Amino acid sequence: METTFLVCATLGGTLLVIQLIGTLIGFGGDHDFDHGGDGGHGTDAHGSDWFLGVLTIKTATAALTFFGIGGKIALNAGATEMAALGVAVGAGVVALYLVAALVRSLHKLKADGTARIERSVGSPATVYLRIPGERAGAGKVHLNLQNRTVEYQAITPGRELPTGAQVKVIAVVNADTVEVELA
Repeated sequence: METTFLVCATLGGTLLVIQLIGTLIGFGGDHDFDHGGDGGHGTDAHGSDWFLGVLTIKTATAALTFFGIGGKIALNAGATEMAALGVAVGAGVVALYLVAALVRSLHKLKADGTARIERSVGSPATVYLRIPGERAGAGKVHLNLQNRTVEYQAITPGRELPTGAQVKVIAVVNADTVEVELA
């Protein structure tokens, strides 16, 4: 039994190191299976989907590693083989679920980084290139959108707006043009 625990800890630990190195050099994309389950928190928690939702390469590797480590520690502490097996299984299951929870929480941190022009309505802006009056042409404005400075073409329904004027976005015209008025 001691050899089994040692092999599991060594194999799992090696795979964890390989995964870490792969992630650091750019091979750590989302290659795990995503079954769209909610981790067993829904009404069909006793179906097979809840388990497949947490079983990934990362979680299985962590479970294998901690199965071996837990069993080896229990044996070294003087536990019987059956008790050590119980500790090993418990450590593996805990590692599986902890890593699954960690991976899910990390996936929630994803952001696409796209500046959404429709969120600019009502935002203050500064005229960068003069804007001809009466919608006769487009100028440019700089505004802070989603914590970054962006530049959009701008038109105005009123009089001409000079460079440096403080304006407010009142509408979105298209994907790269906003309508502004003096602030």
